[in-house]
Amino acid sequence: MKKIFIYYSNTGNGDTVAEYLKDKADIRKVIPKKDLPKSFFFKIMTGGFYTIIDYKSKLVNFDSNIDEYDEVIIGSPIWNARLSSPINTVLDKIDLSNKKVTFIFWSGSGTSSEATKKVQSLFKNVKIIDLQEPSKNPKELDKIKKEL
Repeated sequence: MKKIFIYYSNTGNGDTVAEYLKDKADIRKVIPKKDLPKSFFFKIMTGGFYTIIDYKSKLVNFDSNIDEYDEVIIGSPIWNARLSSPINTVLDKIDLSNKKVTFIFWSGSGTSSEATKKVQSLFKNVKIIDLQEPSKNPKELDKIKKEL
């Protein structure tokens, strides 16, 4: 079974997960054309607003072809309990029908309640793994080992 991990990372948490998965799956990092502001305050305000309006970021050279993969693992930071805007774009651009789908969410605090509702409404039998800042808490990666 061939796997791919498609993810967006702004603070390094996604990169930590990608490093952990590199021997188990192909890795495809999503890069938005315009990233969030550098200031923490403006970063959370902008990201939070984008999630409320279900904004889809424009991506740099995103390859939407996943035909050769049986399992797709999508990684997203949680902003305002929702999926990040670059991952909203990914979900809009790729066809996940007939794929085994797993989501890995990470956040500094809070829950993934809205993101979980969204992906459960889009995909049958979706697996969801919630992590709390894996770049600062490496033990969180053990949750992936148990689920994948």
